[in-house]
Amino acid sequence: MEANVPSARSRALAVLRVRSRASAVGLLPAALAVVLVAARATGRLADDPWPTVTLVVCVVAVLVLLVGGAFAAVVLRASPAVTPTVPLSEAAAPDLYRLVRDLADRMDVPPPSAIALTPDCDSWLEDRSHAAHRRGAARVLGGAPGPVGPESEPGAAPVLVIGSPFLWWMRVAELRAVLAPVVAGTGPSAHPDIADARGFVRGLDAAVDVGGRRGLGWIAAPARLLLRLCRTDAAEMERGVAAAASERAQGVDYGLRIVAQEQVGLAYAGWDRLLTRVALPAWRMGRWPAHLDAGVVSALTELSRRDRLAEGFTSRLGERPACDLLEQPGLIDEATSLLAARLFHGGPAEAGPDWSPVDWAAYPEEVVDRKWRTEAARLHAALDALAVPAGRPASPSAPASPAAPAAPVSPASPAARPGSQGPSGAAGAAGPATLAAADSPSPTADAFAGPTLERVLGYLTDGGGEGAAGEALAGRITGELAREERAAGPAAGAGKARGADTLPLFPLQPPRSGRDLLADHVTAMVCCAAVDSAGATPGLDWLDGPVLLVGGDRRSDLAPRVLCLVEDGNPEPLRDWLSALGVRTEKPVRLV
Repeated sequence: MEANVPSARSRALAVLRVRSRASAVGLLPAALAVVLVAARATGRLADDPWPTVTLVVCVVAVLVLLVGGAFAAVVLRASPAVTPTVPLSEAAAPDLYRLVRDLADRMDVPPPSAIALTPDCDSWLEDRSHAAHRRGAARVLGGAPGPVGPESEPGAAPVLVIGSPFLWWMRVAELRAVLAPVVAGTGPSAHPDIADARGFVRGLDAAVDVGGRRGLGWIAAPARLLLRLCRTDAAEMERGVAAAASERAQGVDYGLRIVAQEQVGLAYAGWDRLLTRVALPAWRMGRWPAHLDAGVVSALTELSRRDRLAEGFTSRLGERPACDLLEQPGLIDEATSLLAARLFHGGPAEAGPDWSPVDWAAYPEEVVDRKWRTEAARLHAALDALAVPAGRPASPSAPASPAAPAAPVSPASPAARPGSQGPSGAAGAAGPATLAAADSPSPTADAFAGPTLERVLGYLTDGGGEGAAGEALAGRITGELAREERAAGPAAGAGKARGADTLPLFPLQPPRSGRDLLADHVTAMVCCAAVDSAGATPGLDWLDGPVLLVGGDRRSDLAPRVLCLVEDGNPEPLRDWLSALGVRTEKPVRLV
């Protein structure tokens, strides 16, 4: 046995002593009642006030036993929280099961009872031996390809949960090195005292959640008290278990594990950028990237190219990827991508007309272009609500933009296809009518009618972006977005309020100010105008998400010019940028 296992066991016994003392406190009134009744029966306590005292103690004992029994039943029967995962049967990943069993044999520990994937950069062991977990496995883990793995029986080894980005980014040898200390944890987990202590703590945690339901609030208080009493010992027990597992795994690929841990840190960075910059805009549009794990390889490869500290990591890509251990990696990737949308955004559990997958090749057209035009429509709807004039001639001091050929509406574009999905929420439906791009005559007052960039520039310039005009426009956009999210429900991240099942569990939506939203919408309007009148195209950057491409090159110099307009009311830097690009600000843009 490792040196840390006795330490973990001693901490486990300390946790169990808390349980024993709580049981003793609950049985104390009953024991006192038994003593008093026995004394009364033998005639030792026949005089007053002992008959009354005995009756009162018996009543209190019965009440305490009833309350204690109900609490114990809740702790024993309450279902501990289970992390939503994509289950992997052995038929779906025979090579991965073989690798894990080989690790367990080399370290002389029980193999995990099953394997599951999580859309996160982490791996752990999770006990799912509770009867409620076995009954609800299909419901909690539904929507994944293939059957659920072997059900955990009471006392069975825990389930091994693996972060899906590891499978696509890491090589087979690296994955084996990273999983070795995790799999080694099945050894200490099999110790009866440690397993019993863990079950007690998980039961208390579940009881706290049950106490949040109507009529059961009294359960949460004693559960929290017991959790506080055993919190330190439980934490030290887990540290001892982790130290014992790490010690046992030192003889398995220890040198390679040091290198593999660098890949774990890189995976964290790339995965976070992919979710917040690339996946989140698609989720807000009612679309979910169907192959997030495949995209993380592109994102991390790009990160390795940009970051000098990550140079050389791409040379490993010639080795066998860990996703080759799966029989159908594409289907598994699609299932984990849908689960990621549920966990981080609160989207539906299944695809539908308003929640459909999108491939990476179609992302620029179906997400980026649609996002820009939806935001442009929302911006002009806000201007309409503020009764801003539809158009005005360009300011004499403003530089004239050179003419550019019109960009006709492509029959393949989402706005031109019959039956294509419109924007989520009410802004797109209530916004200005879609205007096909066409050559405009010489600049006159009539040429500025409709959704034009000049209308936005004139409003923010005349009103002053730092003044009441900019604040009013930002407030309109913020209110409209709030109404759209309320109308869209879970697909917009509202989730469902039901205790531990509330989704999203890990929301990515950061709080955005009205100024930030206004800058985003002005940027979208500029990009729409550039696409329609200057030959620019929407694009995808693996680390930064939607980008504007001009001549195939990314233009990253737009943001500071938009901020200069929105925050200072100064349009000159943006007008110079538009003039150099050949964007016609007076030309109506196509909206969704």
